[in-house]
Amino acid sequence: MDSWEWNKIAGAVLGTLIFVMVIRIASESLFDVAPPAKPGYVVEGVVEDTASASAAPVEEAMPDWGTVLASADVAKGHDISHKCEQCHDLSKGGPNKIGPNLWGVVASPRGEGRNGFDFSSAMKAKGGTWTYDELFKFLKSPQGYIQGTKMSFAGLRSASDRINLIAYLRTDADSPAPIPPPNPKAAAPAPSQGTAPATPGGPAAAPPAGSSTTPTKAPPAATPQGGTPKKS
Repeated sequence: MDSWEWNKIAGAVLGTLIFVMVIRIASESLFDVAPPAKPGYVVEGVVEDTASASAAPVEEAMPDWGTVLASADVAKGHDISHKCEQCHDLSKGGPNKIGPNLWGVVASPRGEGRNGFDFSSAMKAKGGTWTYDELFKFLKSPQGYIQGTKMSFAGLRSASDRINLIAYLRTDADSPAPIPPPNPKAAAPAPSQGTAPATPGGPAAAPPAGSSTTPTKAPPAATPQGGTPKKS
């Protein structure tokens, strides 16, 4: 093959590359779509908060179980437990389903037992015990609290629903887990310095330290001009 044939081949390849580049530039100019000035639709209730996006999430305060369990609605908790029964059996000696049997789950070890149920590695690694606090946090967002768990339930956002459900699950056992005593109330603030006002009907407040307790004598009666005071 002489040089003339090679020149034709090189020219054909070069011409093809130039043609492809021209088509690409032309297509980009024809189909270039400018971004809209305003979005086509707005999703109600979704607001992007760039200021707090990087802020750490606020941890939810735990209930005072010694108080809330005594007043929880166990019947309502039983109604809520029907959501659990889609994947769990709650009866004594019942079978494992998609999730483990939940009889006696309160205060039980996490990630073990449950009639040989095959827990996820994330649940096993978490370990510990299903305390009231742990159930409260897990039931709000199972995937958010234990990432990698097999439980796909979205969770219960309502704190009262979780409290009522936990109150029912507590009764779903041979020996319900004990209810802790109520947390003591916060100490009253210390009184300000100085003498506290006397309580109506009660004893008078003690005088400040270092003050005299001797009653002040009354001034003598005024003497009329030109003589001694009259005797009564």
